[in-house]
Amino acid sequence: MTAGARTVTVTVPASTANLGPGFDSFGMALGLHDVVEVRVADSGPLVEVVDAGAGDMSDVPTDETHLVFRALRRACAHFELDLPEVRLRCRNAIPHARGLGSSAAAAVAGIAAGYALAGKDVDNTALQLAAEFEGHADNAAASLFGGFVVAWQEGTRFHAERLRPHPSIRPVVAVPAERSSTGQTRGLLPERVSHTDAAFNVGRAALAVHALTARPDLLLTATEDRLHQDYRAPAFPATIRLVRALRQRGVAAAVSGAGPSVLALTTTGILPGSVDVSDFDVLELPVDSAGVRIATSE
Repeated sequence: MTAGARTVTVTVPASTANLGPGFDSFGMALGLHDVVEVRVADSGPLVEVVDAGAGDMSDVPTDETHLVFRALRRACAHFELDLPEVRLRCRNAIPHARGLGSSAAAAVAGIAAGYALAGKDVDNTALQLAAEFEGHADNAAASLFGGFVVAWQEGTRFHAERLRPHPSIRPVVAVPAERSSTGQTRGLLPERVSHTDAAFNVGRAALAVHALTARPDLLLTATEDRLHQDYRAPAFPATIRLVRALRQRGVAAAVSGAGPSVLALTTTGILPGSVDVSDFDVLELPVDSAGVRIATSE
C-alpha cells in the first residue's frame, strides 16, 4: 500500500457473460458497480454489507467466508504478504445470483485490494487469481479490464483479450426478482452436443466478435445460440420467453450469464413497448470501459 495509506477503495463493474454463443468465453463490463472499502483496523465488524441497490443481502456472510475477504487473502498469499488486521465495507449494487457477475466482481474486488495492499499494479496475474474462484474467466476478465473481452483457458492458466465494443451499442438488462446460480443451471447442460450445434456456435461466436466491434447491425444473427440457453429454459421460463419475444422483434437478446437476467444489445437503449417486461426491472447500463478502479487514502 502507498506509504501512509490506510484505506483502499475498490470500484468494480458488473458484467454479462456468454452474449449468446460465447459460452464461458465472452464477457462485457456494465456500468453498475460494487464499491468495497478495505480499512486497516483492528476493531469493528469484519465485513459490513450495505445494500446499494442489489436487494436483500441477508444471506451474505459477514465473516472470513465472505468472497471479497477470501480473494483478498488469496492475493496477499500470492505476494507472500501477511494480511494485516482489516475491516471491509461492501456497498453492493450488483444483484446477486442474477447473471450479472456479482461473484466475479467480489473476487476481483478482493484481488485488487490485495494488490493495493502489496503496493502492486493490477496485471494479468490478477485475472488468474480471480478466475480461480469460478473456474472460468469471462466475468472476471470483464470486471478487471472493462469493455468486451474474449477469455480462454490453457491448462490451468486463464487468459483474456480486451476489445473495444462498437460505440453505438447500448446494453439493456432486464432483471427478474427470482434468483439462479451457475452451479444449478450448469447441471442442466448435456455432457455432449451434436457436431451440427457445435459448428453452429463456432460460426456465430466468430461473427459476434465482428458484430460487437464493427458491425452491430449483425448482432441479431450473431447472438444466436444452441449450446446452453435452451437447455437452461426449465430453470427460468420467463427469461427465455422474454429473450424470444425480443428477438422476434429484431432485438439481439440473450440470457445474461447463467441467468435469469436478460441482456439486450440495442443501439437505442430502450426495449420495444410491445414486449411485456412487467416481471423485470429494466436498466440501461452503458459498457464500462475502465474496469476495476482502485483508490488509496490515509
